[in-house]
Amino acid sequence: MIERRHAQDGMRSRALYSPCETYRYGLERVWKDVPGPLLLWVMLNPARADERRNDPTIERCQRRAQAMGFGGMRIANIFAYRAPTPVELRRAEAPVGPENDALLLRWHAGAGMTLAGWGVHGAHLGRGAEIAALLGGELHVLGLTKAGHPRHPLYVAYSQQPQVWDRGSGP
Repeated sequence: MIERRHAQDGMRSRALYSPCETYRYGLERVWKDVPGPLLLWVMLNPARADERRNDPTIERCQRRAQAMGFGGMRIANIFAYRAPTPVELRRAEAPVGPENDALLLRWHAGAGMTLAGWGVHGAHLGRGAEIAALLGGELHVLGLTKAGHPRHPLYVAYSQQPQVWDRGSGP
């Protein structure tokens, strides 16, 4: 796995990539010297954010994590394949990535809270349900879609607080 780091204006970042850089397994932002527990976001797939810059989703996740009092956050995904749209993700032959599940389990075990937010596209290959079962334990959501998938944070108001996901109510 390739690890890249960046620090600027008190923010320390790192990103974990496959050797071919087709997959981004994880992204981390820490804004406090002693961060305490980190918030883990589990979303659909990485788009354009990296160790140096945020995309709109990561920016929104970071703002929410800071408002919730976390000293940092980690981003992992049910698919590690780097694609800017769900359409491109669906075209990938192997969208999960060989090291993805191990990182998800490791980061979930060390998280102060895990917030699922992969949206309706988590139904692709049954992956959302697979990851919900794999992670087990307590998962949080910012609400569920009509089909019962964890809502993507880009489309949820900041006023919406995380709630424990009753997985009996959705995939």
